[in-house]
Amino acid sequence: MAGGAVWFGRPAAAAEAAVVLPAPSTDPTPPPGNANEVAVVAGGCFWGVQGVFQHVKGVSGAVSGYAGGAENTARYEDVGSGRTGHAEAVRISYDPRQISYARILQIFFSVAHDPTQLNRQGPDTGTQYRSTIFAQNLEQARIAQAYIAQLTQAKTFGSKPIVTTIELQKRFFTAEAYHQDYLTRNPRNPYIVQHDLPKIAELQRLFADRYRATPVLVGAGA
Repeated sequence: MAGGAVWFGRPAAAAEAAVVLPAPSTDPTPPPGNANEVAVVAGGCFWGVQGVFQHVKGVSGAVSGYAGGAENTARYEDVGSGRTGHAEAVRISYDPRQISYARILQIFFSVAHDPTQLNRQGPDTGTQYRSTIFAQNLEQARIAQAYIAQLTQAKTFGSKPIVTTIELQKRFFTAEAYHQDYLTRNPRNPYIVQHDLPKIAELQRLFADRYRATPVLVGAGA
């Protein structure tokens, strides 16, 4: 099951700890106009990553899906094999006048997942759970590279290296309907309680100015 919803007796891993990160030093001025922009990131089970960004001001939609592989394998049953090239990913639509791409990455690295875990997050293992930024263009790739370099130089995660990869212009495929808004619809799921609800609490604590209590949901037409 995605996110380890069925553990089959495995010992539960501790939730990934949030980390206080410096603001990105590379944070360009938002472009003119009223158009929304898109960011695609992957950081373990998409339930929690989607849930985090649904609570971020300036985000108009966050959709769970798959990125990194071919269209004909963008199905949960195939992606779970770890052999498709896909990662469980989230497509974030946002207003760059309210929140920048660099600030989205700050939340991604700080709260949404642990970028020092290679091909895993918590109890979930495999390349489908890798830490990846799916840059939509060269500018996003440049900003992501600059922020990773900044965090590495500052030794923000101590001696642990950041293993996040940057994959350029890979297609995103929307996941099955039952994966959308999963955190909001299943707040008592043991996996959600242990691994994902703490992320929402840390978002509110560390990014109070960016937190909104009411999430923007796929099911609400966002």
